[in-house]
Amino acid sequence: MDGSEHRHIKNQFRLAGAVASIIILIGTIFYHFVEKLSWLDSFYFSVITLATVGYGDITPHTDAGKLFTAFYVIGGIGIIGIFANLLIRRAGLNRRQRRKK
Repeated sequence: MDGSEHRHIKNQFRLAGAVASIIILIGTIFYHFVEKLSWLDSFYFSVITLATVGYGDITPHTDAGKLFTAFYVIGGIGIIGIFANLLIRRAGLNRRQRRKK
């Protein structure tokens, strides 16, 4: 194997990380202006919500915040799925590579 598959997966990890970062930034800006949270609380809530942890210490209070959060969680599940898929694919490639040696 020439490593092209590994490079492809590495590039997909980078892309998924960039998309996750942009989504966190969008969430942070949204929660700061719509829910009137501090920048730190907005970032914290964005990360906790996107990761679907949801401690419950901060909750949206506006209708717009509740709707945004519902879709934001769905996006978080999608991002977690993408990362899980990439991890499984990378593990499979590593296993195949070890078997060939």
